[in-house]
Order: sequence, then structure tokens, then C-alpha cells
Amino acid sequence: MENFIFGIRPLTEAINSGQLPEKVLIQKGLQGEGFQQLFAVIREKKIPYQMVPPEKLHRVSGKNHQGVIGFMPVITYYPLEELVSGIVEKGEIPLLVIADGITDVRNLGAVARSAECAGAHGLIIPERGVAPVNADAIKASAGALSVLKVCREPNVLQAMVFLAGCGLKLIACDDKAKRSIYDADLTGPMAIVMGSEDRGVSAAAMKTAHDAVSIPMQGRIASLNVSVAAGIVLFESQRQRLGKSDQIT
Repeated sequence: MENFIFGIRPLTEAINSGQLPEKVLIQKGLQGEGFQQLFAVIREKKIPYQMVPPEKLHRVSGKNHQGVIGFMPVITYYPLEELVSGIVEKGEIPLLVIADGITDVRNLGAVARSAECAGAHGLIIPERGVAPVNADAIKASAGALSVLKVCREPNVLQAMVFLAGCGLKLIACDDKAKRSIYDADLTGPMAIVMGSEDRGVSAAAMKTAHDAVSIPMQGRIASLNVSVAAGIVLFESQRQRLGKSDQIT
């Protein structure tokens, strides 16, 4: 399922047309006017790149790469503004998940799977500092990453501020939070912030969030896999929303 673009001119044309690669491999010592133009565009667009020996490029594409390989996205990313406005236009209550530094591919895929199964409207990931959305992630998501709307944002904190301005409550999932998910109101417009596997939600994201919730645990192991934790919070939100809907009717 990997998607590559080989060659200086094809990659330059793709970037200029708005098709931005996830990253670019560049052969060390590559020269020439065409490459210099491509390299200028890569830096202008702030596309991640890596200088590598030719052997690494050969392993990916054989020997017809002209010294550059662009790794293209395997899914379509949605603008955050478009996602939120679409939810509102449908008259639905937004439920989003923000992946704050989840670096394991399988965990990211599993979070997307939980989000899609729980009826979340979308997943927000940063451009950097997060696991790549690749074939392994899509496999771990059981295809959810191909169905769920994913927004890739340059800055997660700015995305959180935007969502707050749209009326969404930002709720960080943190095992040290005093408020239990069963005591929190998870029925309104909101975005759940899930942190990295080892450090949890970052301090900056925690400060930006409106509230923090924890999952009560009785066992001796005081931590959950991030995808499991995401599923628990999301389905508790679903339970509360369905219960509130029943009360209204």
C-alpha cells in the first residue's frame, strides 16, 4: 500500500500541484539545477527530508529514482475547518479525537479503529511527532483510517485553540486526573486528547485543555494502552449521549 513518487521532475510537479509527501529521501551529494529547484521547494514547504546513501534508495525502487523518492500519503487528509463545519451543518454534536504524540504505528491505528467504532467524527494528528499513517497503521486500524476523517495539522495546540473557539470542550485523558470519566459530562461538543504511550498528554496540551479525566482502575497495573484508554472514554461518551437522547425523547 506504500505510495511513492520517483524522480526529480515528477516529485517537483507533484509538490507544486499541492500533493505534499510525508517525507523525501535524497541521495547524498546530489547536484544539478533540477534538484536545486526541487530542494528549494521542499524547504519552502517544510517537507521532512533525509539525506541517505544510494543503497537505501535502491532498496525502495531499484535504480530508476534519479536520487529522490517522495513518500506520499496513503489516505486523504481533510482540512479541520471543513470537518467541523460539515458536522455542524448536519446538526450533529462534534466528537473528535486528538492524537498528541502517539508514536507507535499500531497504537495510532487502534485509536482510529476505536474512534470510528464509537462514532467519532474525526481524528486529528500533528504533521510531526506522531506515527506515520502508513500501510501498517491502516492494517492495525482494520481499515478505519480509510473511513474516518483524518486532519493533519501543523500545530496541535493551534488546532485545539481553533476547536475551543468553535465551541468544543477539550478534554485530556490523563491517569493522574482527579475527575473520573464517569463523573464528567461527555455529552456536549468535544475533542478528547490522547497522549503518547510513555509520557501521556504533553504539558502544553494539558494546559490548553479545558478539563482532564481519568479512567478508574482496580488492578495492580496502573496504566492502559492508549488505544484501549481511547476506546473506554469514547464509548463512555457514546453511552452518555445515548442516555441523554433517551431522556429527551
